Amino acid sequence: MRSNLEVIHELYRAFKEKDDDAFKAICDENIRWNQNPGFPKGKRYIGAEDVIRKVFQSFDETWDEWRFEIGRFYDAGETIIVTGLYQERHKKTGKAFASEAAHFYALRNGKVVQFQQYADSKMIWDAMT
Repeated sequence: MRSNLEVIHELYRAFKEKDDDAFKAICDENIRWNQNPGFPKGKRYIGAEDVIRKVFQSFDETWDEWRFEIGRFYDAGETIIVTGLYQERHKKTGKAFASEAAHFYALRNGKVVQFQQYADSKMIWDAMT
């Protein structure tokens, strides 16, 4: 069985490669995906399919290529924290941004059961307007 840190490394590989099947295999079917208020479309999503459709595909429609550059991983057992930097260019305005963020993952039995994001959303909104 993979460690929780290995599961999150695989999750970021799935994000980068847009491997939806791997993402679904890593996540609990009822994952709670929480994007912080103020973030574009920031709210809670339930289930991997909901996250793929309403979060990831939405980014593809709005941004040239949504990226999260990983800074560090912090292993706290059943919680893995990942810090990094969102970077992108808005399709409509052509403006780019860089926004620091932290991702908190709760894992149980080798599956991600919850995601909580914290990001500097002002930088993102500035790029959108």
